[in-house]
Amino acid sequence: MSERWHDLGDVERLGERDIQTVQAGDSSIALTCVDGRFSAISGVCNHAGGPLGDGALDGEYVVCPWHHWKFHRETGEGEPGFEEDRVPRFDLKVVDGRLLIDLDSATERHRKPHAPHPLARPVAPREGPLRVAGISTTAMDAAYPRYSTSDALLDVAMEEAGADSRETRLLRLNDLRFRACEGYYSKSAHACTWPCSITQMDRSDEMEQVYEAVVHWADVILVSTPIRWGSASGLYYKMAERLNCVQNQVTIADRVLMKNKVAAFIITGGQDNVQAVAGQMLTFFAELGCVFPQFPFIGHSRGWTAEDMENNVAYVRADETLHEGARDLVRRAVALAATLRGADVCADRVVRSGRKASGGVARAHLDPAAAAR
Repeated sequence: MSERWHDLGDVERLGERDIQTVQAGDSSIALTCVDGRFSAISGVCNHAGGPLGDGALDGEYVVCPWHHWKFHRETGEGEPGFEEDRVPRFDLKVVDGRLLIDLDSATERHRKPHAPHPLARPVAPREGPLRVAGISTTAMDAAYPRYSTSDALLDVAMEEAGADSRETRLLRLNDLRFRACEGYYSKSAHACTWPCSITQMDRSDEMEQVYEAVVHWADVILVSTPIRWGSASGLYYKMAERLNCVQNQVTIADRVLMKNKVAAFIITGGQDNVQAVAGQMLTFFAELGCVFPQFPFIGHSRGWTAEDMENNVAYVRADETLHEGARDLVRRAVALAATLRGADVCADRVVRSGRKASGGVARAHLDPAAAAR
């Protein structure tokens, strides 16, 4: 037997599964068996390196478990219309009940050129007037909008933000149609890509507007939320989960996307718990790479027993001190952003020892045995 042939194992045992990952030397192989016919292609997807052998079969095509790219199980070619995207395929033979693979028979891998997503461009230093992005996370009936205390104070803050020739951009998540996070990180840290896998695959997903604003455009990010059962709004958390791909770049690529950016918050509600909501928001945006002005949030609540929202609305409408608090929050954030832009003190990378994913995730990707240690 030539040394180029590698023994994959017993034919009967391997034929019990229609698709699986097998190892031949240093090569990961996606082995399929349909109606007793074995085929072998590379186990590494062209897109983001997903494990093809851990995927599924769709007819004669292997479907990558990460982002659902498809490759013909016998030829390695991409699905119709994408045949140029192909992974290597290998010759097989059966000898004495053993399945052998010829690694020297590998065809050439070919990646069809794909234009990078616009969000994938380098994050350039921001020039010109300071830019303030406001993000409202209040949900309501767009046809019959109600008065929102958090939105009202955000509007006051954004009016102040537009002074002195500053540029502003207001995003109301209620007006955007974007999908919830679908757990690509749960498949693998490396399946959670930048830009978000959903954004790359679904051009109608309007989370792209949030990514553009917070990563590429803004110097200051001002987020407002109502208090919902002691927490930020559901829309806020929907956005936060989709922003995981920004934080995950620190984990898998040693790359800080959000640098020299200031975040501040407006938190209001009929019930209390301003501090807990602020704590989550501060932690989350800190993990994205943001910094904060002195006194980085304003909050308003009339307490657990004050369930009279009509009076709460009237209070916020009339209380000029709250309005001035919103204006001063912006002034503090803008002053810090101006300092950061001139000093450029925030890091492009961070030493991760002692921090989230300081080594386990990265090591497990490089060394599968690390996950078991």
